[in-house]
Amino acid sequence: MQKIIDQWPFFLGRQRSFVVFLIVVFFLLPGCTSFMITPMVSPVVKNLNRQADLELVCDGVPAYLLLLDSMLVSKPNNVTLLLHGTQAYTAYASLMPECGRPERAAVLGQRAKEYGLRLIGRQKSLAGAERLPLAGFSEALQSVGPGEVDKLFWGGYGWATWIGLSKGAPAAVVDLPKVEQLMLRVLALDETFYHGGAHLFLGIYYGSRPVMLGGRPEVSREHFERALVLGDRRFIPTLVAYAEYYARQTFDRELYVRLLNEALAFDLALAPDLTLPNVLAKRRAKKLLAQVEDVF
Repeated sequence: MQKIIDQWPFFLGRQRSFVVFLIVVFFLLPGCTSFMITPMVSPVVKNLNRQADLELVCDGVPAYLLLLDSMLVSKPNNVTLLLHGTQAYTAYASLMPECGRPERAAVLGQRAKEYGLRLIGRQKSLAGAERLPLAGFSEALQSVGPGEVDKLFWGGYGWATWIGLSKGAPAAVVDLPKVEQLMLRVLALDETFYHGGAHLFLGIYYGSRPVMLGGRPEVSREHFERALVLGDRRFIPTLVAYAEYYARQTFDRELYVRLLNEALAFDLALAPDLTLPNVLAKRRAKKLLAQVEDVF
C-alpha cells in the first residue's frame, strides 16, 4: 500500500525564502489571510512539480508546511488551504525515505489524513467520514457532484497516505474500502482528473494484492491502460506502477521490461510541469529494471 502513495511527490521552493515569508505572515492580521491565499500560496503550488532537485525539495518543504499549518489555524475550513495542506503532507510523507528520514513519515502521514478528512468533510453528507459505516459512506458519496472532485481525490490520497504508513495496522487497513469508494466516485464524476489519477490508484489497489485476498489483475490492467491514455503517457509514475503492480504480479517479463524502458527513455522536457514526479519515477524504474533477473 505504501507504494500507492509514492507516485505523488511535488515541490515547493527554497527554504530560506519561505522562512522570510513566514515571518511576514506572523505579523499580518488573521483577517488578511484570505487575501494571501491565492496571490502568495497558489503560485507556489502551481510550480511544485517543476523542480528536479530532490535535495532542495527535502530542505525546503518543512517551511512550506509550517506556513500552511499557520494559515489553517486562522482559516481552518478554507478549502484552498486544506487542498494544499493535504497535497503537501501526502507528498512529503512519502518522500521521507528519499530524504533520508523514514522515521518521520508516519507523523507526516497522520497530518495528511487529518487535512484529507477535513477536506472530504466539507461535503456535509461526508462529515465524520472515518466513523461512517461503509454502506452509509458509499451512499453519501452518490450525492457528491462534479464540483467536488478535487476534494474527493486529494482527500482520499491524504487518507491513503496514513493507511499506507500504518504498517498493516488493522485500525488503518479497515478504512481502505472507503478510499476505494472515493476513487470510484472520482471516476464516475471525472475520470480525467489529475492525469487519470484515480485509475492509477485503483490499478495499484487491485494489482498489489493476490487474487485470494481480493486482487483483480485484469481490472488492474484496465485501470493502468486507461490512466496511460488519459495522461498521454507523460505521467511516468503510471508506467512504473503498471510494471511493478501488474506486470510483475502476473509474471509478464516482456511487459515489465518494455514499460520500464519507456519510462527511462522519456524526455522530461516534454512535460515540464511534471518534472519532479517523473524524475522520481525514473529513479524507481532504474531500480526495478536492475531487479529483472531476480524477479523473473
